[in-house]
Amino acid sequence: MSQLFEVHPQNPQPRLLKQAVQILANGGIAAVPTDSSYALVCRLDDKAAAEGLRRIRQVDDKHHLSLLCRDLSELAVYARVDNRQFRLLKLGTPGPYTFILEATKEVPRRLSHPSRRTIGLRVPDHKVTQELLALLGAPLLATTLIAPGESEPLNDPEEIRERFQKVLGAVVDAGACPMEPTTVIDLSGDEPQVLRLGRGDPGRLGL
Repeated sequence: MSQLFEVHPQNPQPRLLKQAVQILANGGIAAVPTDSSYALVCRLDDKAAAEGLRRIRQVDDKHHLSLLCRDLSELAVYARVDNRQFRLLKLGTPGPYTFILEATKEVPRRLSHPSRRTIGLRVPDHKVTQELLALLGAPLLATTLIAPGESEPLNDPEEIRERFQKVLGAVVDAGACPMEPTTVIDLSGDEPQVLRLGRGDPGRLGL
């Protein structure tokens, strides 16, 4: 049975967030709000939780999972970033952008793209997600919370809990999210490439 934590979107209660972080630390999967939509998250280094996350979404190991990071310095631990890429990242973080970058050895091989050694990373612009990341002290592995067979992300925390209470450890309720996916930008090649147009405006990055 998942626990529902109702928190204020701008001033989340630390006591409730600490309880949610403890569930994640113990191997649980949580539904959390972001600046694009609700996401499923788990600890980066928990193989069983990562497999559970894929099972809930019913996606295979070719589906790109993302790392939610607190800031650019943390992101740089998990991705190789040159000066050109760093300038673009600086313009788009925090914000609703997912960047595809070459993964460092800090990223478990099972999480990166099977043939390319790339990983999706983002720095969310959402107070609750940022507080969770700060309390955990590490990035979270994440995927958009879209139910199997559906195309739109789920946006109602009560519905999320009702539908996934047997497989989620926690649902962090901070109200409705924008319900629009991130803009995905591949920075792993010679030139930046917009792979998916979403909430983030590529023009903000000069693309």
